[in-house]
Amino acid sequence: MKALVTGGGGFLGGAIVRALLKRGDTVRSIQRGHYPELIELGVDAVQGDLCKADDIDAAASGCDIVYHVAAMAGVWGDYEKYYQANVVATKNVIDACKKHNINYLVYTSTPSVVFDGTSEEGIDESTPYAESFFNAYQETKAEAEQLVLRSNSAELKTVALRPHLIWGPGDRHLAPRVISRAKAGRLRLVGIKEHKVDSCYIDNAVEAHLLAGDNLQDDATCEGKAYFISNDEPIAMSELINKILATVNLAPIQKRINEHVAYYIGMIFEKVYSLLKIEQEPIMTRFVAKQLSTAHWFDLTAAKRDLSYKPEISIDEGMKHLKASFDTEKK
Repeated sequence: MKALVTGGGGFLGGAIVRALLKRGDTVRSIQRGHYPELIELGVDAVQGDLCKADDIDAAASGCDIVYHVAAMAGVWGDYEKYYQANVVATKNVIDACKKHNINYLVYTSTPSVVFDGTSEEGIDESTPYAESFFNAYQETKAEAEQLVLRSNSAELKTVALRPHLIWGPGDRHLAPRVISRAKAGRLRLVGIKEHKVDSCYIDNAVEAHLLAGDNLQDDATCEGKAYFISNDEPIAMSELINKILATVNLAPIQKRINEHVAYYIGMIFEKVYSLLKIEQEPIMTRFVAKQLSTAHWFDLTAAKRDLSYKPEISIDEGMKHLKASFDTEKK
């Protein structure tokens, strides 16, 4: 198979690229930046903008399957930028697949598409999309996911995966953010009550994508559907955060802030940042306050049944790999 991976220079995209190469697939990637390391791996690395139809059209030519991983993530920012990066880009990917007779499309979505601010405890894919959203990321990812699933047909089989809180060696977001805020003395647990959350070690997230792509080419039991993906090990948010801190020998965080206070602070930050047109992400938003003070764990029955998904790397084993990567960086 010749696979196209969008966002091949990113954390998840790069890991998918390496896994595809390892099993013998030919890989082309498209990303905004220049990544010499991809070329060194033997990837046909294309520098381009998915918002430009011509760029993705050229990259898709000759490919058999697309893993559409690229997205604009975050909890703050201009709606139009998110719309272009997440919705327009996804539409361009779908159009390119149809033009070049590419039969399989695996889309990386997010559980945030169904998050309405309340706890999610063991929910499955029957949970509807949120009726309203806290930010442009949620809204545009929900629209893009629906575009992908509606595009499923005999000619283009599609599937959407919703991995939650991906982390591991090479992570540029979750672990580094937790660690940097702890070192700066700005990390707090939100809410008095403990809530369980799912997370996903990078290798497990990658395996889910490969399984989904393979399934589309086989019996396609997953076509036209969305799936929650995680380590299937829900633990308290405080436990997850402190496990990450332990990988760099930082003391456990114990300080807490009331969830209502955090939400109010987030609302004030959002109003001030909007008024002053500040593009930098606020230290707190309403979305973050709600995310950190509610439960987020998912029923993976569908992924296990349709994709034969089984997380191979446990949280504790993954943390050992994460610590080893940090130790290597110090040398």
